[in-house]
Amino acid sequence: MAPVQPADQQFFARLAELNEKFAARLPSTLERLAALSQQLEHAGDPGFDVAPPANEVQAMLHTLAGSAATFGFRGLGNHARLLEQRLRVLRAFDVVAATEWQAWRAEFDEYIRTAHRDPKSLT
Repeated sequence: MAPVQPADQQFFARLAELNEKFAARLPSTLERLAALSQQLEHAGDPGFDVAPPANEVQAMLHTLAGSAATFGFRGLGNHARLLEQRLRVLRAFDVVAATEWQAWRAEFDEYIRTAHRDPKSLT
């Protein structure tokens, strides 16, 4: 086995530091997602402007998907990507039934609850 080079040691030390930062910020990220989920409670209702909270959720899920996979939370990231893709599909239509939004929100809320309990348990 080849000896570990100083550059490799620096890289892995920096990666470990960033992993810790990601894990430390995750609870506040999940809290923000939960607040946005509440704002989406009336998505699908006539006249409700879904764009502001949905834009933020979509951006956060996109970022979370990439960051989570990078920092060892692969399941968390994969599920975020799936939720983001489903949200993108819902938003592609002019009219979406309230039941479709409710089903997405139920999965989103369960994702947030599970991530709060054990973010590495998500598959």
